[in-house]
Amino acid sequence: MKFAWATLSVAAVLAANVAQARDVGVVDAQYAEPTTLYTHGILGDAIEHGALQLTLSDGRTVSIRLPETHVFEDTEPRLVDVDLDGHAEVMVVETSMAQGARLAIYNETGVVAAAPYIGRTNRWLAPIGAADFDRDGRIEIGYIDRPHLAKTLRIWRFDDGALTLVDEIAGLTNHRIGEADIGGGLRRCDGQVEMITASADWSRVIATGFVDGRYRTRDMGPHRGRASLNAALAC
Repeated sequence: MKFAWATLSVAAVLAANVAQARDVGVVDAQYAEPTTLYTHGILGDAIEHGALQLTLSDGRTVSIRLPETHVFEDTEPRLVDVDLDGHAEVMVVETSMAQGARLAIYNETGVVAAAPYIGRTNRWLAPIGAADFDRDGRIEIGYIDRPHLAKTLRIWRFDDGALTLVDEIAGLTNHRIGEADIGGGLRRCDGQVEMITASADWSRVIATGFVDGRYRTRDMGPHRGRASLNAALAC
């Protein structure tokens, strides 16, 4: 299966112009056009996706196709209002077959911002979530860089149309090779948002939040399977 090099079709560009004129946003996002061009198989099979299908709030749809050297290597696209304008963007894991994965933000016009690719093939990242963790009026995004190798939490801030790395914490993970989903996520309790992951050896459940001017981790107890991470998400 081959994909056009153009990021957007003519119809998509027209839809994007309408979206801008009417100030509409993305209300649904789905991966499309399954492909086996990339055989990493980190999520349990070798089927990734070559396109992103967006539904806009005015009912229009936009199809964004990647070049055949790239795939969406992900569990699902995530709607996130990264610029806090009241309209959602889409957070994805986009993978270059030569340079590995990167976290990218899309809207109906294409890529809004992206972190760098990891740098080599068969290297992946697992998103945790996005929120204003430090309550400064800007959105931060957390993901685990190479959850089976580097096991490092990286936190990026979206500001002025770009992603900037603001912190990193080693010794954390949220995915095992072959699992079809990503463990943990965001815990929202008493006005604070924390990222829930496991320790690097999968022995403990760890919460990471912004406390007293910096990102800090705290131990939430033993990890005894996926239920432990799910329980930690509740208040």
